[in-house]
Amino acid sequence: MSRRPVVPPFRLVASALAAAALLTTAACSDDGAATTAADTAADQARAAERNIAEQAPTGSPTGSPTGSPTGSATASPSALTESGAKAALLTETDLEGGWNQVRDAGKWRDSMLIGQVDVAQFLTGKADASDCQELVDGLYGEDLLGKPSGASALTGFQQGDSRLLEQVAAYDRAALDDRLKWMASLPQKCDQFTLDGSGGGERTVQVTEVPVPEVGDARQGLHVTVRGDADGGPATLSLMVTAVRVGDSAVTVTGGGLDGDQKDSVEQATQAGAERLRTVLDGGTPSPQPTDLD
Repeated sequence: MSRRPVVPPFRLVASALAAAALLTTAACSDDGAATTAADTAADQARAAERNIAEQAPTGSPTGSPTGSPTGSATASPSALTESGAKAALLTETDLEGGWNQVRDAGKWRDSMLIGQVDVAQFLTGKADASDCQELVDGLYGEDLLGKPSGASALTGFQQGDSRLLEQVAAYDRAALDDRLKWMASLPQKCDQFTLDGSGGGERTVQVTEVPVPEVGDARQGLHVTVRGDADGGPATLSLMVTAVRVGDSAVTVTGGGLDGDQKDSVEQATQAGAERLRTVLDGGTPSPQPTDLD
């Protein structure tokens, strides 16, 4: 036995309306007036059918919002809180190579970064020199991305004479993207320059770009070498600094010292740090949790 085709309910209603309209018109009309009234009624019936068709559900099979195959809109990362920033910080477990977490990381400063850029060396004048001064000042003050607009937290690790510092903070999105673009311009603007130290000694600074693990929403990395005198003898300070944006927040990792830039450890810290921050912003809790060293 063949099955009758299913007629959509809205078409049945529309047909009934059309039939009723025609019958009513025929009953109340005569001769020539009947034809005009019938045409009008037919038009009204067609309009009713269109209205019902337009009101009929046309949604997707899953009932999902447009562009969301899972039935829910894609969640945006939440705003970073003070507790979230602390939870996102790295732990000793996230790092390899015997790094020990320290209490006074926020007080770390390297005297080889203190000085004034020699403007006379710049063919393009004071503009590029100002960028290079901002770079060394930002490395010294640990605020290369500028002042956070919200929550922030910081931790540090030490391995011999090498240090690794991580900062997690919330920023204004536009300002943060501008700072990442600014960082990308530094290897060309500040490829090599002279820093005049407070004691009269000169230091040679070189800046190059370094690749950053493919994490976060945007990222940038720099390698900075400072050659000069320290403690009465020649010394070379090597630093690798990475910055990764995740939503409106960022992870900044700076590693190195007189023993080298600790490239492998910085890359590992960048990867783990960005993943921990993403977990926090998505409402989760990364494991393990940082040790409270305050």
